[in-house]
Amino acid sequence: MDLLNTLVDKGLRRELPTRDEALAVLATSDDDVLDVVAAAGKVRRHWFGRRVKLNYLVNLKSGLCPEDCSYCSQRLGSKADILKYTWLKPDQASQAAAAGLAGGAKRVCLVASGRGPTDRDVDRVSDTIKAIKDRHENVEVCACLGLLSDGQAERLREAGADAYNHNLNTSEGTYGDITTTHTYADRVETVQKAHAAGLSACSGLIAGMGESDEDLVDVVYSLRELDPDSVPVNFLIPFEGTPLAKEWNLTPQRCLRILAMVRFVCPDVEVRIAGGREVHLRTMQPLALNLANSIFLGDYLTSEGQAGKADLDMIADAGFEVEGAGEVTLPEHRVTAGAGCGAHAEAGCGSHADAGCGSHEGGGCGSHEGGGVCGSVKVQAEQEQPAEARTDLVAVRRRGAGTDLAPNA
Repeated sequence: MDLLNTLVDKGLRRELPTRDEALAVLATSDDDVLDVVAAAGKVRRHWFGRRVKLNYLVNLKSGLCPEDCSYCSQRLGSKADILKYTWLKPDQASQAAAAGLAGGAKRVCLVASGRGPTDRDVDRVSDTIKAIKDRHENVEVCACLGLLSDGQAERLREAGADAYNHNLNTSEGTYGDITTTHTYADRVETVQKAHAAGLSACSGLIAGMGESDEDLVDVVYSLRELDPDSVPVNFLIPFEGTPLAKEWNLTPQRCLRILAMVRFVCPDVEVRIAGGREVHLRTMQPLALNLANSIFLGDYLTSEGQAGKADLDMIADAGFEVEGAGEVTLPEHRVTAGAGCGAHAEAGCGSHADAGCGSHEGGGCGSHEGGGVCGSVKVQAEQEQPAEARTDLVAVRRRGAGTDLAPNA
């Protein structure tokens, strides 16, 4: 297939695909999905071999959020029956992190609900980072605390944080339909503050919220421009009690196409399969390891994940290996360049002259001139049916952080 050969060549050179090429990946038929996975897998293996990085979430503060993000079970007005608790003490968070590290995780992600941290919250998290690193010297720590005020990213860096996560989630054009209490620009600014402070930027998306193919391509191109080191790809978990509870739009094949598109657009970054993989990829999770080089181990913030032992078995059975604590995740060129936006001149970071986010000129959906692997997007839309609602797979987390029960790791 001419399109896939072209995308592999571009991925090996870190060259940005055209918008038409990215859209064509999403428009491929289920009959072609294995070809798409095989092609994107070549790019993944070129930059990351067969290593899988394990990350572990610790929810420092659950629920009680004043923001109205429609996808979130912790949102203002959520009726989802999730765990609700205020800040964990540093020793509690450190104990929770230890379970994930014992299971093979090399990065701990410290997450707290809310619009953004107060200076006192930054002090709390700083104490927590110290408690974790005192027990586990080589662990990577990523903070995810919401919108940052001036100086807070620098304070987290000084406290020992290695990375900061703040997802764009969806395209700029549709962001206002998902959230009204803050803006897309607010999110971009926080990622930029993390970058400027010397933190490794982590920013991704949520698929399955009713967005179009164009929206997905928009947000991934925007991420490419922001140039984070890691891009988490979440698949919406439609929690009962949230506005998007009825949005069951994903099939396993659709999820694989999305991951492949992200890999082609962001070939040399850590692509992480995040929340919702068990719900939407289901038995096709091992195939997704050919596209992403990173996953979360065990449970998520408010939902249960696959058992940690099952994650490890899946990685081994699929012919991959867990990335060791002493191994460097990113390719050498990103490490030596500091992974800063603008360092990858030959990769077009920040320029995108012919693929500017928001312009879409010449990128009309459905044309795919030049030998795409599919027909038009319209044909594919007729072929793909919405996924059957699998509410039985959405399990609220009742163990680990904030409870007296052992975590899943």
